[in-house]
This record gives sequence, structure tokens and C-alpha cells, in this order.
Amino acid sequence: MKHQRYPAIVRTLFASVLLLAAAVLPAQTPDFEALIRQLDDSSTFENMDFSAIFTIVTDRPNKKQEVSQIRMFRRDSKDQSLILILLPEADKGQGYLMEGDNLLFYDPTSRKFSHTSMKEALSDSEAQNDDFSKNDTLEDYSIASTSEAMLGKFPVWVIDLKARRNDVSYDQVRLYVRKDLPLVLKQEYLSVSGRLMRTMLYPKYAEVTKGKYFPSQMLIVDEINKGEKSQITLSEISVDKLPDKVFTKAFLEQAN
Repeated sequence: MKHQRYPAIVRTLFASVLLLAAAVLPAQTPDFEALIRQLDDSSTFENMDFSAIFTIVTDRPNKKQEVSQIRMFRRDSKDQSLILILLPEADKGQGYLMEGDNLLFYDPTSRKFSHTSMKEALSDSEAQNDDFSKNDTLEDYSIASTSEAMLGKFPVWVIDLKARRNDVSYDQVRLYVRKDLPLVLKQEYLSVSGRLMRTMLYPKYAEVTKGKYFPSQMLIVDEINKGEKSQITLSEISVDKLPDKVFTKAFLEQAN
């Protein structure tokens, strides 16, 4: 009888050893270019429109907390977006209309449009226009290096990017990407010399439709002016089709 029991025990022990060995194996190194394309695709809405309200709370040392609010509309299939400022009251009715690389700012006081930059801050916050635009990372950046790290409780891939072009906002970008899900938890923006200029954290995501994720909460930290930061919270997220007129100058003019 004992002779018949040993094989079962041996099989159980052998299976346990295999499971333990699998548990300590490192995560398989991904194709990082494919991973970046997956990240971009996850937050790109090619076959649908996207809209949401962004509430931006900005803190600066020795200053009163400021609250801004914008409504954003995006049509990624045509590289179009429109931002309408809702708060503060002094800026209400101002807006941005973008098609491709062409970005116009609308001032309801003068009722005039003027060309502006994607690097411009929104409503005097730490947020910039290009924080909310469609991503095509590998068009602007190449992969310089990759590594592994822990960010809080999450094992992450660290991907260092180097600018391909001179007209991007930052020369270097560092991504911290979860290993278990294709989600960016943190981005660091660096100068040509490698100085840390700006950090963005993404503590929460919303699955707006199957397989499509968008940060529902963001924290932007100014690393140059210490103590300055903006927290962004999204609400009224929608991927319903928008009227064509939304992406026109007339829409901004009539919104006032």
C-alpha cells in the first residue's frame, strides 16, 4: 500500500515546485514599441467621439486655491478637438479649436481668434493643451532605454523616450507603465539636460467603452516651482456622437 501512495505524493510535490518556480520568474519583457502603441490606442477614439468635463483645482504656495473647469470635445478620426472654458467666471466663454497641428484661441471679449501653442497653460493651471490631445507617441519620440521598477505596490516598466522633433513640449519623457495592465501610472517630463520639469500622476482610470481607458483623475506637479500643482477630475464622460458643428468657430462664438 505504501508503494502505491508515494507516486501521488511525489506528483503533488513536483507540481508545487513548478508553481513556485513560475511565481518567481520575471514578467516577460514586452515589445515596447507595441506597448506604447497599445497605450496610445487605448486612449484614442477613432470610431467614436469623446467628451467630458474637466475640473482643475490648482494650488500654489501663499495663494488662494483656484478652480477651473473646461468642457472638452474630441473627434480623433479627423484630429479635431474643441475646449470650452466654463470656470473661472472671468474666463468663461474662452475656448480652443484644434485641427491637426493648428490651434486657435477664442476670446469672447474681442470676439477674435488667434493662433496659439499646444504648450500654453489652460486657465492659469498646470495643465496644458497637449495634455488632452490625441497621442501618437512614436511619431514624436523614440525609445531611448527601458528598465523595471516598483511604483508603490505596482511592478512597472520604465520607458525613457527621446524627442525626434524640436517642436515637442519636452525633450525627454519617462513613462511608468503597469506590468499587469497597459496603463500609465506616472509620466515625468525632462529638459535637454535631463532636469525634471514636470510630473503627471494617474491614480484613477475610467473604462469609457470596452478596451478604451481614460484617466478619470490626474495630478500635475510643477517640479520647477515647488509647491505648485493641479488636480484634475473628469465627469460626464461620453463617447456619444457629436454634431459636426461642435468642431467649428461658429460653435465657440455661439456658446457665448
